[in-house]
Amino acid sequence: MAQYRAYRWGEDGLLGWTDRQCRLCFSTVLWNGRDRTLKERLFGLGNPEGNHGEDVKEQFYYLDALPTHSYCKALYKYPQTAFPYDQLREENKRRGYDQPEYELLDTGIFDDNRYFDIFIEYAKADAEDTVIRITAHNRGPDVAPLTILPQLTLRNNWSWKNLEATGKTKPIISQTGPFRVQAAHKILGAYRFEPVDGGAILPERLLFTENDSNMRRLDPNYDGPDHFSKDGFDRCLVHGDQNAVKENSGTKCAFLYRFMLEPASSQVLYLRLVRVGAEHSLDVEPAVMDVTRAEEVFATRKSEADDFYAKRISQEATAEECNISRQAFAGLLWCKQFYYFIAEQWMTGDPTQIAPPAERMKKSEEWRHLFCRDILSMPDKWEYPWFAAWDTAFHMIPMARIDPEFAKNQLLLLLREWYMHPNGQMPAYEFSFGDVNPPVHGWAVWHVYRLGVDENGVGDLDFLERAFQKLMLNFTWWVNRNDEKGHNLFGGGFLGLDNIGVFDRSVTLPNGVSMHQADGTAWMGLYCSVMLQIALELAQQRSTAYEDIASKFFEHYIAVIDAINSVGGTGLWDEEDGFYFDRLQHDDGRSISLKVRSMVGLAPLFAVCIMKKRTVEGLTDFEKRTNWFLMHKEKLSEYVSKAEVSDAEINGSQWIAIAPHDRFHRILQRVFDESEFLSPHGIRALSRHHHENPFEANLQGQRFTVRYTPAEGDSGMFGGNSNWRGPVWFPMNMLLINALERYSLVYGDDYKLEYPTGSGQQHTLVEIAEDIARRLVSLFLPDKDGRRPSHGREERYATDPYWKDLILFSEYFDGDTGRGLGASHQTGWTALAATLIHALYTRREIRNRAQ
Repeated sequence: MAQYRAYRWGEDGLLGWTDRQCRLCFSTVLWNGRDRTLKERLFGLGNPEGNHGEDVKEQFYYLDALPTHSYCKALYKYPQTAFPYDQLREENKRRGYDQPEYELLDTGIFDDNRYFDIFIEYAKADAEDTVIRITAHNRGPDVAPLTILPQLTLRNNWSWKNLEATGKTKPIISQTGPFRVQAAHKILGAYRFEPVDGGAILPERLLFTENDSNMRRLDPNYDGPDHFSKDGFDRCLVHGDQNAVKENSGTKCAFLYRFMLEPASSQVLYLRLVRVGAEHSLDVEPAVMDVTRAEEVFATRKSEADDFYAKRISQEATAEECNISRQAFAGLLWCKQFYYFIAEQWMTGDPTQIAPPAERMKKSEEWRHLFCRDILSMPDKWEYPWFAAWDTAFHMIPMARIDPEFAKNQLLLLLREWYMHPNGQMPAYEFSFGDVNPPVHGWAVWHVYRLGVDENGVGDLDFLERAFQKLMLNFTWWVNRNDEKGHNLFGGGFLGLDNIGVFDRSVTLPNGVSMHQADGTAWMGLYCSVMLQIALELAQQRSTAYEDIASKFFEHYIAVIDAINSVGGTGLWDEEDGFYFDRLQHDDGRSISLKVRSMVGLAPLFAVCIMKKRTVEGLTDFEKRTNWFLMHKEKLSEYVSKAEVSDAEINGSQWIAIAPHDRFHRILQRVFDESEFLSPHGIRALSRHHHENPFEANLQGQRFTVRYTPAEGDSGMFGGNSNWRGPVWFPMNMLLINALERYSLVYGDDYKLEYPTGSGQQHTLVEIAEDIARRLVSLFLPDKDGRRPSHGREERYATDPYWKDLILFSEYFDGDTGRGLGASHQTGWTALAATLIHALYTRREIRNRAQ
């Protein structure tokens, strides 16, 4: 229905381009003469249609981009035969959870290279002067027809309100020359859109329609008049309805190009979108743009992109590693999207429309204040076209290397009063704003700040202070909301890890039963440790007034550590298994340890804090309070250690960690065991031990089983489109690597562990952290046969010159083979691959990040 319905809150299009509030949009439309509809947008299956949830069924790749968006490049592979819409739907519907997804490549539609490579590039000649290059290559053996429609669309902001009553005017696109149009928008001003002059191929025709819904297609009972609608071009070109398009003006227009492409031939189109009018700082008549000038603009911007990344990707990185990094950063930038959502308006509806269903009110009643109208970093712009708070935290780690200002602003944005709930909760994501995700926002804030210190010698203290003030509200919400008994043992529920638990951790447990979550408590330990680090930094760099709050987080941190290790005797630690587990607690005193060896039990390792001796000695009040606490709380003082290492900056410093030395050692024995957590491509989310030894539990007569499942999920739990019971996930691996690096500072190079467990080889913690990073990066590196593990056994990616350099950054990866799974463009947090590549070549960054 997307092709018939005008959108209320945004726009879509194939590898499109828009202003910062999505008012004027460019996209490319294609037709191979055989499809039953124009290719205007990416096709995929909704959650109920796929055997593993929603999934895009297209082949497209983000190849390059600059943070200024002065240069962007992407590729779409368009089949020359009819797109197999029905085949994809029917086969995925037929398959069960025990089978892999049926992908576009599986249909054979790319056999014999019967497809077009469509490269779409944008280059800015000036801030408001964009040149567009569309290059089509016929990769097939035969002459093939191709229709290209470069399309300009005004987002529909007129159907939802009475324009006369509001005093607003409807924007319009009008023809001003044979092949020239001008878009007029009250706020944006005027933009000219035209093919580039000077030898460029001219379009066959100029088409107009309205960006309105086709009510006759949407409502079988509709008996009103026919209108020009957003599917007008499709009706005209595919179905031959010449009355579906307009002359001279509309709110949607396109230039029509039709070609017969010979085998191995190409066709290049140049277009220009430029702001006009003296009041907008450009001449009334912009300078002429011909093909020669357009090519110069692209050459200049491409050169700037090469220079930019040469400074941000290590010079020691291999050509393959540079390619991985460049495409990861490109995906990160291409996945920025205009996100528009006003909760109050969404719940109550628009005056000209049918009243919304009552369930909308229930879903967002507590989030009436939410007002989103921003460019946000998406996890995956097709599968997850909405912000996810804990994903965003990880996105901003690689983003900070290429666009630190955007990274800082994005982290602050989710803390602003039009996002954060008045009670301090951060909105989780669109489908349930009130869900509880791991509190990693503070960790990301601290990481981005420290990167600034590393890059510039000084960090952005204004950013750090602004974030800290709002993070304190969020921390307080966490304590009040998720520590039911006040024992510093935390629940939380879902915590972003989908099916990692024995059962859905978001559901309400039976009366008299509560859950103490090892990861919920560990996340709060990490939160405390980060807030302590930030408070100490602000006390040292900004004002000694922050010493008091540093003391608060120091003592709260110790209390959380004590709870997870000792409440009820051993806390959440299981001495027999040498691991931390979730625990069900009954009001009558009975408790049941849920002995699942998963990332839940590794999370306590993430929380380790080093208080540098020279920092503490410079903060008199904090030092006095800390000394008093350690003297009078003798039992709790056991959790504070003193570093004895050769590094003069660290030696003598106090450090705090959830896992005492013996427990730290025992956990890592399991983590580094290749028959448990350590895979060829990173740390698994669930131990392989549970392949032969599934965990089983009964609750209220219902039986639950957790089994090692390395690939796609084997149930519909949480929509069935993700799986934490065996695969490798980048964010958790990143936190573990970061923790090992910090532990290495206080244990020193003399402390070595057997790695892998049972190998007889001894390594320092830094060496181990680096090896885990290399394993993760190896997901994208070709082996001796050219195969990248993340691409599975698809031969094209190994041998075909038109495919072998293209990389997909999947949501998660098979715990045995490394095959990419879930969302296919998760840059997103899988862009952390670029961070790891850089860190492997930059030991200074490893040390600074660890601190």
